[in-house]
Amino acid sequence: MCVREKQKKIISQLRRDIFHLEGFRPESEGKSLRLGLGVLEDAFPYGVFPTAALHEFLCEQDEDAAACSGFLSILLGLLMQNQKPCIWISSFPMVFPPALKIFGIRPDRIIFVRLHRDRDILWAMEEALKCNGLAAVVAELRELSFSQSRRLQLAVEHSRVTGFVLRRDVKKINTTACVARWRISPQPSLLEDGLPGVGFPQWQVDLLKVKNGQPDSWNMAWTPEGFVFDRQKKTGEFPWKNRESIQTGS
Repeated sequence: MCVREKQKKIISQLRRDIFHLEGFRPESEGKSLRLGLGVLEDAFPYGVFPTAALHEFLCEQDEDAAACSGFLSILLGLLMQNQKPCIWISSFPMVFPPALKIFGIRPDRIIFVRLHRDRDILWAMEEALKCNGLAAVVAELRELSFSQSRRLQLAVEHSRVTGFVLRRDVKKINTTACVARWRISPQPSLLEDGLPGVGFPQWQVDLLKVKNGQPDSWNMAWTPEGFVFDRQKKTGEFPWKNRESIQTGS
């Protein structure tokens, strides 16, 4: 083995060790762990969406929160394919449970918890993340400090449950221990050619920060076929005929 090959092998091993220390630990070597999110997953290390990690979503307006809830419901539907339930903690009911069926989720598989103070929501989220019988835990908060996010990240690393934090106060953005920071913005619905109506939900998906990955932006929509996106342009509207479908299996 030449010197260059040895160096590549050492660097590759060091990268895997760093990923493992930061929570990127594939459950089984050689097994495909992709959720089926296409180019979106390519932005992450190993080309795999980080589960057993903490994700942060920024929601400045109510419209952003609604769009984020829709996009997040798709992720939850994929994570809940193992039949494990999810807990969603918030101070105000923003989700209409029957509508979750659109994203392949049975409404009775999500436990909604209503708490009014951020400190109570944080406590409930941390305790829920310690339960390995859950697929994911979602919490809607105004603020999240680094120490608070670190406690949550330690909990998910132990239980292997995925955590999602929806932050409403974007004027106080700070460093956190979250593996990724997202912003989901609403876009005009995706209409099928020649058909009237509201159309399929469409979002501007911005991956603002990701550990050891590549931040990026995409224009994505959700249809009965699964995720669709436009490869030719990342943002803006795209025609139905030029779509590419990503089957999610939900």
